[in-house]
Amino acid sequence: MPASVAVVDSGGANIASLRFALQRLGHDSVLTADPQLIAEAERVILPGVGAARDAMQKLEAAGLVETLRNLTQPLLGICLGMQLLFDHSEEDGAQCLAIIGGKVRKLEVADDQPVPHMGWNRVAKARNATLLDGIPDGAHFYFVHSYAADMVTATTGITGYGRDFTSVVRQGNFMGTQFHPERSGPHGAQLLANFMRLS
Repeated sequence: MPASVAVVDSGGANIASLRFALQRLGHDSVLTADPQLIAEAERVILPGVGAARDAMQKLEAAGLVETLRNLTQPLLGICLGMQLLFDHSEEDGAQCLAIIGGKVRKLEVADDQPVPHMGWNRVAKARNATLLDGIPDGAHFYFVHSYAADMVTATTGITGYGRDFTSVVRQGNFMGTQFHPERSGPHGAQLLANFMRLS
């Protein structure tokens, strides 16, 4: 029987808190790097903490790059996992999955805005933001990152920190959040519940 949720084991942190968050919503998950299990799962979550090039090398070594690109079921990238959906990251000049057109760039340091961007920040809804259904416009979510994706046509949530960047994205069955929903309280739980309802 296919897994309800396959969480891609790419060596990232916060996997346990993500799986607990899903469990609280009544959904079991399997942590795996098996291409077949991922391809057959009802939904896939691509988490990630660390450097883009390292994460891509792990996905390539596990034979997961084409598997992820070819998925037709809902996929949610979280933090670095969302960034990997784009074409390219300035971080170590990494070539990413190239599922969503666009570039990930380093956040600029300012006196009142240190990098990494760490803590709570607002997310403004843009166009048809189905992942944010039932969540107030401008709700706060928890961020930890030094790089951020540019605004693209697939952007459905926008956050400002030095510049406006994509904090929620959706292109077909591929979705992502720059913030950590599993660490974002009731609003994060609502977003994960929304993802689990998508067909």
